[in-house]
Amino acid sequence: MGSLSIPLSSVGDEKESPETKLDPTYLLNLFKCQQNYINHFFQNLDLSQTLIFTQTLLNAKGTIFFSGVGKSGFVAQKISQTLVSLGIRSGFLSPVDALHGDIGILSANDLLVLLSKSGNTEELLRLVPCAKAKGVYLITVTSVKPNGLMGVCDLNVHLPLERELCPFDLAPVTSTAIQMIFGDTVAIALMEAKNLSKKEYAANHPAGRIGKSLIFKVKDLMKKKEELPICREHDLIMDQLVELTSKGCGCLLVVDDEYHLLGTFTDGDLRRTLKASREAIFKMKVGDMSNRNPRTIYPEAMAVEAMQKMESPPSPVQFLPVVNGDNVVIGIITLHGLVSAGL
Repeated sequence: MGSLSIPLSSVGDEKESPETKLDPTYLLNLFKCQQNYINHFFQNLDLSQTLIFTQTLLNAKGTIFFSGVGKSGFVAQKISQTLVSLGIRSGFLSPVDALHGDIGILSANDLLVLLSKSGNTEELLRLVPCAKAKGVYLITVTSVKPNGLMGVCDLNVHLPLERELCPFDLAPVTSTAIQMIFGDTVAIALMEAKNLSKKEYAANHPAGRIGKSLIFKVKDLMKKKEELPICREHDLIMDQLVELTSKGCGCLLVVDDEYHLLGTFTDGDLRRTLKASREAIFKMKVGDMSNRNPRTIYPEAMAVEAMQKMESPPSPVQFLPVVNGDNVVIGIITLHGLVSAGL
C-alpha cells in the first residue's frame, strides 16, 4: 500500500535500439572538406598582417597576454602556454575574471591578443576600454569582418574562414583549427627569431620526455662502482653466477687489473654456452666465451644516444659499458635504467 506499481510489461521488454553505423564515405568526405577549408585559410591569409603581428610580439617589452571566450578561449590558453614553453613571457587573461580584479596584472608594456571568430564577443568588447585605460597594446585576431573589435583595437589580424565544417555552419571546428595553426606557427617563428637552442628548450621541459632526452647524459643514469658486474677473463664462469645475476644488468664486464674493458659476457651467453658445452661449462673461463668487441659509450654522450645505440643493427642489446678515452670501465647503462628515467 502506498507503493508505486510498475507494469510488468515494462520490465525486461525493452528492445535494444539498433546500432548506429557510420558511413565511411561520409567520414572521408568530412576530412576532405576540412582540408579544403584549411587550404582556403592558407591561400588567403594576409602575410603582411601576419608579419606585423609576429614582429609586434617579438618586440614586446612586457608580457604577451591572450584572451578569448569559449572554444577561442581554450585556443588562446594553448597558444600562451606554447610561448611560455619557449621561454617567452605570456599568460592567459579570462575576460570575465579581468573585470573582477584580474586586470590588475596588466601594465603599459604588455600586449593583449583577443581571439574571437566573430569579433563581436560581448565579454571582449567590455574588456577593451578597461585594458586601454591601462595603456596596453590591443590586438584582435578574428575571422569575420567587419566586426566590433576591429574598430577599437590597435591591430587586427584576419584569419580567412570559408565556413565551419559543421553542417549548420555553427560549431566552431574549422575556425578554432585555423586559430591553432596560426598561433602555433607564429610561436615557432618567434622561437627561430630568438635563436632558442635545444639546451634552452630542454631547460623549460625538465620533467617531460622532451627535456629528459635533451638534458640527461649517460653519466647521469649509469651504474657505477659497487653496482658494476665486474669479473676477470680467467674467472670460471660458474664462479661468477652470483655476480652475473645479483647486479641486475644481465651481463658481466670483463676487465683487466687496470679496469680496461676486455669484453662482456651476458646471461644469453651463459644459456648458449650451457646448451652447447653441458658439463664442460664447469671448467670454462669467462674470457673463453666473452664478446671481445662489445658496443660501448662515453659518459658525456646523451642518454638518448645510448638508447639509439642499443637499438641499432645488427641486433639490439640491453646494456652498454661506459668507458673513458683510455677504454677504462667507469660505468654501465642499461635499457631498463633509461626506460625507468622516462626516456
